[in-house]
Amino acid sequence: MWRHCINAFIILLFFASRFAYAEAPPVQLAQVYTQQLPVDRYLVSEKFDGVRAYWDGKRLMTRTGQPIFAPGWFTEPLPATDLDGELWINYGEFERVSGLVRRHQIDDTAWEQVKYLIFDAPKLQGTFVERYAELRKRFRTQASTHLQLIEQKEIPSEQLLERWLQEIVLRGGEGLILHRKDALHQAGRTGAVLKYKPYQDEEAKVIGHQPGKGKFRNMLGALIVENKQGLIFELGTGFNMSERIKPPAIGSIVTFRYQGKTKNGKPRFARFLRVRDVL
Repeated sequence: MWRHCINAFIILLFFASRFAYAEAPPVQLAQVYTQQLPVDRYLVSEKFDGVRAYWDGKRLMTRTGQPIFAPGWFTEPLPATDLDGELWINYGEFERVSGLVRRHQIDDTAWEQVKYLIFDAPKLQGTFVERYAELRKRFRTQASTHLQLIEQKEIPSEQLLERWLQEIVLRGGEGLILHRKDALHQAGRTGAVLKYKPYQDEEAKVIGHQPGKGKFRNMLGALIVENKQGLIFELGTGFNMSERIKPPAIGSIVTFRYQGKTKNGKPRFARFLRVRDVL
């Protein structure tokens, strides 16, 4: 009898740990930047293509509330204050950091390459510019090299904003993030935070596989996808060889990039980016 009780207790502990973060943290989600906005009302930073990570003062979690199993030495220097940021390794290394975050077993060596790039402290009082000023004070004495505060810049004109965007893209970066200076923190999608990239991106559901031809014979030629508006189209570029050999499963959600839309609403120059990160 007692063995059954112990087994039941172990099962309860497992499910308790698995769903301990069912409630998503209060992260802000950016809207798309449109030109002819007064950019001097914003602080601007680079947009790093990492895994969003929220620190609640005790634990590190994804934006959906799932636990991130980071080493103790990685989280030990973090303060009791809530922080919002990105786990990032380097340009073009999103898949590596994403795979690391998904693991339940801690790999110390792999985590030594990860940086926690912090851009906000949601529970601090005040506007974004006031929260950033407080973070700068706290990080002046920060000795841990894997914890870094993302630099926020004053950009006085759209021309300078565009120039900085091009510099970031040339070195392999993704784009820019604009935080309105006078905005209080507000969880969810908000116009107080804007993302500016040289292309647009959306998500679509995989509904079929188009077989390849020529050098892609017996491999994926294109994904047949359906976007949220119900439009069906193909994604035939952006795949590496492993993705063509083992393509995203039917029913999965993928992210694609494009440059504008046709008069019928179809994305122009649509290109596969990745399977959506469900973290």
